[in-house]
Amino acid sequence: MADSENEPDMEQMLKELKKLRLQASLQKNLSSELGRQKLISDEAQELALEKAKELDKMVKKLKLESQLRKNLSSEFERQKEIAVEAQELATEKKNEIEAISNQLSKYLSPQLYQSIFSGEQHVDIASKRKKLTVFFSDIVGFTSISDSLESEEITAMLNYYLTEMSVIALEFGGTIDKYVGDAIVIFFGDPETSGVKDDALKCVNMAIAMQNRMRELEDQWAQKFGLREPLQMRVGINTGYCTVGNFGSEDRLDYTVIGGQVNLASRLESIAKPGSILISFDSHSQVSEDIECMEVESVQVKGIREEVRVFEVVLDGLNKAEMINIETEHLQCSMDINRLEIEEIDQLSKFIEEAKQQIQGNGKIEK
Repeated sequence: MADSENEPDMEQMLKELKKLRLQASLQKNLSSELGRQKLISDEAQELALEKAKELDKMVKKLKLESQLRKNLSSEFERQKEIAVEAQELATEKKNEIEAISNQLSKYLSPQLYQSIFSGEQHVDIASKRKKLTVFFSDIVGFTSISDSLESEEITAMLNYYLTEMSVIALEFGGTIDKYVGDAIVIFFGDPETSGVKDDALKCVNMAIAMQNRMRELEDQWAQKFGLREPLQMRVGINTGYCTVGNFGSEDRLDYTVIGGQVNLASRLESIAKPGSILISFDSHSQVSEDIECMEVESVQVKGIREEVRVFEVVLDGLNKAEMINIETEHLQCSMDINRLEIEEIDQLSKFIEEAKQQIQGNGKIEK
């Protein structure tokens, strides 16, 4: 009976034991799970810290890149402003140089200016021998004209005249050497040349154009400058070997032409009649097929042994010869009516009178 009473207690104890074992197992599993979760939590925390560090680095990197972009953009803007300023300054300097260059170009012939600035010709003391055609001209009676005018009037008149003649010279491609008061010196054949024949032809055609222009301006001199008589120009032209190049010092150079052939052109100009063009035999041989000329009296030039044959260019028939000839057994005389001047007729009359008196003195003519 006692055993039957103890059975319920035993069962109860077994239940409690199972319960305790279950609790102990649960606690053990819970403790194990808590430990695992702690490990997971620690790992997660470490990972979070690493990610936080990486994120912090990325943020710093992004901030740095953003700052660099900002600085770079600012630098680009600054460089852009500098470039714009530099371009404006360069343009300004270029305009200044062009303005100075344009001013300097007025002191040089266009051909020489172009050859220097293109690098074709060096600016140093040097010269060369070339066959050129040289042109000299001046205004007839300029000294007496200048004495009758005020300096301002002379300046205006001279500049007007030189401008008109220079325009024609440049049209024909002449190299304007210099202006000496009212005189103009031009040559063809350097620094550019079309060949000796074409250079000579251009020079003579230029001279003809100048004389034609002077005739067109006959009414202008009185209207503009109050001159009593229209200006007249005389021209001398010669073709020959000359020395051309830069002459002077290291600090000051003059691009010009020198030599005996230059002197001959000047000599021809000095003996030419008002409104006429005298050319040498060498020039005439180059242009005779294209330009009508007539031979006039030869001249003796210093430095040249033989007399120089001289030809006058026929200007549109104005100076075309109209000859009157007288020829007998002992007399031969020719006169060009279009070219004959009163002084020459007076000289002829005097010569005839003296010859008549001499013949009468010899008793050959009855009184």
